[in-house]
Amino acid sequence: MKISVVGTGYVGLVTGACFSDAGHEVLCIDNDPKKIDLLHKGVMPIYEPGLDEIVARNVKAGRLKFSTSIAEGTAFAEVIFIAVGTPPGVGGEANMTYVEQVGRQVAEHMTSYRLLVEKSTVPAKTSEYLKRTVLKYLREDTDFDVASNPEFLREGTAIEDATHPDRIVVGVESQRAGDLLEEIYRPILKKGGGQFLRMSVTSAELTKHASNSFLAMKISYINAVARICELAGADVQQVAKGMGLDPRIGPRFLSAGVGYGGSCFPKDVDAFVRLADALGHDFKLLKEVQQINKTQREYVMKKIKQELWVVQDKTIAIFGLAFKPETDDVREAPSLYFVPKLQEMKAKLRAWDPVGEGKFKEIHPELECVQDLYECAKDADLVLILTEWDAVRKIDLKKLKEVMACPVIVDGRNIFNPEEIRALGFTYHSVGRN
Repeated sequence: MKISVVGTGYVGLVTGACFSDAGHEVLCIDNDPKKIDLLHKGVMPIYEPGLDEIVARNVKAGRLKFSTSIAEGTAFAEVIFIAVGTPPGVGGEANMTYVEQVGRQVAEHMTSYRLLVEKSTVPAKTSEYLKRTVLKYLREDTDFDVASNPEFLREGTAIEDATHPDRIVVGVESQRAGDLLEEIYRPILKKGGGQFLRMSVTSAELTKHASNSFLAMKISYINAVARICELAGADVQQVAKGMGLDPRIGPRFLSAGVGYGGSCFPKDVDAFVRLADALGHDFKLLKEVQQINKTQREYVMKKIKQELWVVQDKTIAIFGLAFKPETDDVREAPSLYFVPKLQEMKAKLRAWDPVGEGKFKEIHPELECVQDLYECAKDADLVLILTEWDAVRKIDLKKLKEVMACPVIVDGRNIFNPEEIRALGFTYHSVGRN
């Protein structure tokens, strides 16, 4: 089947590449000519493990192409996935500008039936506004459908998630739309398993926000528990393990640390809270989730200040800028809180991140970044761990101690064993452990 995907970000490019790998003909579209030029040269505009190989394979096979033209995409395919950004607006609500623009441009070029599929994370009822937009700008009396197909991709494991989904959620209003989406996903489900769920469009839109908000709630919950553990003299990792073995709870998203970040959880929780407010429901539970996440970073910052006493002129090495390992995404990353705060206190900062440096320096070009962990930690008064990269887990602690001016670590990801690292002579602060 021929498919157009509008947007070549973390969702759109992975989705398009995996659809082509499943045997479909795919045209990926983006209004940024620099991105499309990079893709034509075989260079990925984002970092996602395994993506470059899939793109190269399917471009060579002729199943994956790129364009800047929505007109071309509308003519190319009966099914058009909208995977453009929905960043927070001025008041925190999702900014639907790009979704609206795609709907308008598709409508202007439609000459026969098209299925527009919301792949971006959008608030409930977006489909109604999208349908209204298409109807406004249609130049011919043409039939169409709007559907919702929320993505559940995790950056760093997006290829695995796309090719071996646990569920495919589609919100449709017609049999035709549902059948088209089922046909698209059939080869993926046949090979990778998973369940295909049809529901109403609004229910599908809400499913994404409800899912991400629940996971964010688990993270904030265990971070709140971590603070109690420190006060009580308990170990949050042992507590989390005891909790996670209960199949009703499960172990995932029970890792205490410096709080959640990224492009999804902060934005989706905020959008869900605002949607609830607009509908007349005060979602106090999620508001507390947001508050805990905010204060968790302040809680870790307090550990830094208490340890250093005077932060000014101290050299602090930051291990990790991306919001999680195996991605270059720094949106809402904890580093975006700590770097400016520490700069305000006139600390001397040096950072290391194997792939996130480029995107972080677009925001903070003044930050010194280096390519080697030991160079980063050289003469440092404190190492701050913000991303649990495997290279950090495997670091030679004896060598790390030798290069530091003072062997102090504030571990925002609970990577190391407190007893073992203290036995090596480090002053070690983690989250929820004494």
